[in-house]
Amino acid sequence: MAFGFSKIEIRDLAVSVFVLAFAFSSWNFSLLPLTLFIIVIAFAAHEIIGHKLIAQHFGYFAEYRMWPQGLVLALISSLFGFIFAAPGAVYISPVRKKFAFHVARITERENGIISLGGPAVNIVLGFALIASAFFIPALEGLFSTAARISFWLAIFNLIPFPPLDGSKVLAWSKPLWVLAAIAAAVGFLI
Repeated sequence: MAFGFSKIEIRDLAVSVFVLAFAFSSWNFSLLPLTLFIIVIAFAAHEIIGHKLIAQHFGYFAEYRMWPQGLVLALISSLFGFIFAAPGAVYISPVRKKFAFHVARITERENGIISLGGPAVNIVLGFALIASAFFIPALEGLFSTAARISFWLAIFNLIPFPPLDGSKVLAWSKPLWVLAAIAAAVGFLI
């Protein structure tokens, strides 16, 4: 299956990245380049690797779309020291591209795996960043900040409330949801 991005998807990803970077910078313009770099890695990896590629692996059409209300909530919530990190989502169509006009039902298992993919990417990335901070002390501040944001994205998305990823993961596999939630929380607290 071909992998690519539409012009709308690129626009929506760019807007979401900039708004989240601004929110995570706590409205501090001097921190914006750093948070922009971190969000490009943590958020884009969550959406593209964690959701889009996995959905496409199952043969579904998948494309990111921003949620304007979520972008506004991210900015407003950042004023109060909490980031509402739901600027958009990868929308998945049950029309399988490889079988033109064939509509397939997304199973609970597939939906659970696709939903777990985003937080799992953030958890793995977070622990890799912690390890990097340990081995490259000169960049400990950068790696620690990036790990904290990556773990926060995992924790927030694992909240078991629709439409967040956690509700779909929990519906599919309670043990995997618990394992992912514990891993994200432990990483965040490190």
